[in-house]
Amino acid sequence: SAYLAAVRGQDFDRLLTLLHPDVLLRADALVGRTARPVHVRGATAVATRAMAAVARAVVAAPALVNGTVGLVATSRGQLAIALVMTYDHATITRIDVVAEPQHLAALDVGVLA
Repeated sequence: SAYLAAVRGQDFDRLLTLLHPDVLLRADALVGRTARPVHVRGATAVATRAMAAVARAVVAAPALVNGTVGLVATSRGQLAIALVMTYDHATITRIDVVAEPQHLAALDVGVLA
């Protein structure tokens, strides 16, 4: 929820405190509308990308994704995107942004109360 609040509030400095300095963001090709998956490394670069996705953050909600706290967004009642996060203590070390239907179907997603 801190990640989501930082992005929604456009609080770049707060977001940086949540990310490991060497964080890796990997996004399905469908997310970036590219022919290949996107890989971005480093807290500043990942935070910059996250801030550009504020419109998606508005509709995202915390959820358990593969047993770990992550984020999900739905479209017309269907899971549309998931952020699968990996943590090291209090920082996020990896974010996998999943949008391809076959990858979404393989995720175990549960709603947080």
